[in-house]
Amino acid sequence: MNYKLTYTPRAERDIKKLDPAAKNRIGKALLKLQANPLLYSDKLRDPSIGTYRFRIGDYRVIFDIEGNDIVVLRIGHRKEIYKRLQ
Repeated sequence: MNYKLTYTPRAERDIKKLDPAAKNRIGKALLKLQANPLLYSDKLRDPSIGTYRFRIGDYRVIFDIEGNDIVVLRIGHRKEIYKRLQ
């Protein structure tokens, strides 16, 4: 079953800030995530941030699953993504 990727306005702003190489890498990885999100992701300890995280090198994608939609909440570097959410 393929899921549909949807982005929050905050996630869209996060993507615009990335360099082109990181955007390309994250875009390819999100297509892989779209096929089976639970296989490639880990559940977050703090559900107020989001439900799942997906690791792409030094970057993290924070997302929720709502029905057949993967709702991308935030995308950022691993050193800063969790700090900015608090």
